[in-house]
Amino acid sequence: MSEPLGRKDVCAIVVTYHPEPDLPRRLGAIAQQVGAIVIVDNGSADAAVTVLRECAADPAVSLVLNSENLGIAGALNMGIQHAAARGYLWALLLDQDSRVEADMVATLCAVHEDFRDRGQLAIIGSNFWEKHRDVPRAHRFDSCGAQWDEVEVVITTGSLLSLVAFADIGFFREEFFIDYVDTEYCLRARAKGYRVLKTRRPLMSHSIGAPTQHRLLWMQKWTSNHSADRRYYSARNHTVMLRERRKYPFGSWALVGFFGCFKAWKRIALYERPKGSKMAAVFLGWWDGVRGKMGPRTKQQPRPVRSSGAPTERVR
Repeated sequence: MSEPLGRKDVCAIVVTYHPEPDLPRRLGAIAQQVGAIVIVDNGSADAAVTVLRECAADPAVSLVLNSENLGIAGALNMGIQHAAARGYLWALLLDQDSRVEADMVATLCAVHEDFRDRGQLAIIGSNFWEKHRDVPRAHRFDSCGAQWDEVEVVITTGSLLSLVAFADIGFFREEFFIDYVDTEYCLRARAKGYRVLKTRRPLMSHSIGAPTQHRLLWMQKWTSNHSADRRYYSARNHTVMLRERRKYPFGSWALVGFFGCFKAWKRIALYERPKGSKMAAVFLGWWDGVRGKMGPRTKQQPRPVRSSGAPTERVR
């Protein structure tokens, strides 16, 4: 009988992009729960890189410095390859701003042990508290009974990823760059017969965008305040997924995607600024999704390759 899954079997992968100064403290909370940490930085400024190098002075921490922003999918793929090369079979995927509970990994491992069909597990996601709402993202959790639910999709941050399943399912889609990267991976995993679980108890504090609450008549409404770039990727990648799932015949997927733009436009027009650039980004994202234009929205100018001992090249 094999040993139960534990912290020594898990490598954390943290993707950074201009991280806040308190990142080392957050990494400290993660380091106590895993066997190693791989930080993949997507072209942060020199001041942030200096902090990251100090974090990487710990032998349990590896640092990958990219000269430009490769997107969340590209960074995760790089981190996963580093974890696999070090012999790990499980990876804990994390954003730079998520605050984790002290027993996050222990709880995720307990879900793994509680699930009978472990060989078909693709990913175990974490329920989470939304920072600005003080309520769990999913409201189905209790102190007794099952620790998890089987779900269709989970977000990447806070997820325990099986690298054995990953080798079969394939890489996160780098042409998506950001937004729907996690959704697409989970749907692809389920299409191949793998299972996706989510803890009932919140295991981290996380925020989707920079949400604000607004009053409309007698109703309380929330909006994410995502940037124009994020609005673009969300509209584009959603449209691409509508097309690829082949659920809507005769090109009606494009209309479904366009109607989805109205919901975003309405929320932006009512609650967000700048309105014009964000609304234009939504339309352009939909249009690029219809015509299949993928990759970064705009080509970034790469920063000079750093001469530190940390890896700067992709390892595929």
